Amino acid sequence: MSVRLSGMDVLIMQLEGGARIEEAAKKIVKRRTSEMNRLAQRKAPVDTGELRRSITSVYTDNGMTGQVSAGMHYSPYVEYGTRFMTAQPFMRPAYQATKAEFITDLERLVR
Repeated sequence: MSVRLSGMDVLIMQLEGGARIEEAAKKIVKRRTSEMNRLAQRKAPVDTGELRRSITSVYTDNGMTGQVSAGMHYSPYVEYGTRFMTAQPFMRPAYQATKAEFITDLERLVR
């Protein structure tokens, strides 16, 4: 008795195509995360420059997730303000400016 499989060529091509899509998605994540980092640094208010220098990017999930954060303990107070200080948003505007382009890039990729 013998078993014959057909359609393996198509399956292999689709799997290889998935790998290409994954690599392209990683490039998009890296590009847009880097862009958000640059925008946040540009928009961060500067007194001593520590806040601006503390803004960094981290990639997880094998490059499929990018995170931008500000490492100074007072970052949330600058971003949202306090009852004594007006907010000086830098992270949210950077996110809003990058979000639409990120979504558009991913939509183009899966078409």
